[in-house]
Amino acid sequence: MTGFALGVDQEEWCAHLRALSADRLRPLAEKGEPGRINRPLLAELGELGLLERVFASGALELCLLRESLAYGCTEAETALALQGLGAYPVLRAGSEAQRARWLPGVRAGRAVAAFALSEPGAGSDAAALALEAAPDSGGADGGRGGWRLSGEKCWISNAPEADFYTVFARTGEGPGAKGVSAFLVPADRPGLTGEPLDMLSPHPIGSLAFDGVPVGPEDLLGEPGRGFRVAMDTLNLFRPSVGAFAVGMARAALDATLAHTAARTAFGGVLGDLQAVAHRVAEMATRTEAARLLVYAAAGAYDSGSPDVPRRAAMAKLLATETAQYVVDHAVQLHGAVALRRGHLLEHLYREVRAPRIYEGASEVQRTIIAKEMYRAVAPR
Repeated sequence: MTGFALGVDQEEWCAHLRALSADRLRPLAEKGEPGRINRPLLAELGELGLLERVFASGALELCLLRESLAYGCTEAETALALQGLGAYPVLRAGSEAQRARWLPGVRAGRAVAAFALSEPGAGSDAAALALEAAPDSGGADGGRGGWRLSGEKCWISNAPEADFYTVFARTGEGPGAKGVSAFLVPADRPGLTGEPLDMLSPHPIGSLAFDGVPVGPEDLLGEPGRGFRVAMDTLNLFRPSVGAFAVGMARAALDATLAHTAARTAFGGVLGDLQAVAHRVAEMATRTEAARLLVYAAAGAYDSGSPDVPRRAAMAKLLATETAQYVVDHAVQLHGAVALRRGHLLEHLYREVRAPRIYEGASEVQRTIIAKEMYRAVAPR
């Protein structure tokens, strides 16, 4: 995919989504409590059919959805994305029984999903997971051979209020990533507790403690020892769409800056007449457009089954999240003190934009992935 342009139908759909964000989703988001799951907002996303689109669409449509929602209501975008991240492993690797039990509720916004990968000592290095799944022949499955989960998860979005968790634990079939399995763990499973974490970003994040939590073969997502692949398949889809989320924030900040600098008078004219301001805005616009093109190129590669998805996905997330940080920061600077006032769009975006450079693989991890993929392509055969 060498270029990207939206068709008329796609442009109209994106405009429709931006209107929905402003008219129906933003009011519900404003009634929510920072750091808590907003269940009325999730229910509205389900009622509008948007959660269904997360599971029925390809990467390109997912990116359009996330960018458009992020432009008008970051809380709605994040609520939708976290449902997809937590439940996508169930869609791809779960059994018929698991999908039938949980996915209808996720699509309707009634059941809240969470993706539980990171740990206190294993964030960027996901293969270094320490959560142990010890064999338990008399476990929850009535003696057919199960496991007991013991350890901690940390920085888990939607924890501890989610209804179920996609949990990655070490079952020990091999070293590193080869010994990790994925489990679907309902929140009411005995021995599972959690607490919220007070974070900069406004969406819910918490820690989880596993004290001998019983799981059986029916709780596995895929095969034992293949859980790391389940995690990476999920992240390869969602990394470009994290970039789309970032692009949506950057575009909102850029549009706000254009409106402000075209109207605010200073030094005998409007701010936009000053070359320093105009050039800054031009740089913000150019970087945003470049990031957007890379995001949709990565999405197109994913949808076409290209073998270089890991590299493209990493590039898209890296450039888009770093760009959004740059654009929002400069938007705040050009607005001045008004943008620092609690409740201002840019004050909100400034708090939102920092986390995506860390979660689902920090920028440094993305650079490592890109370099490894490039060198793999030129390695001696």
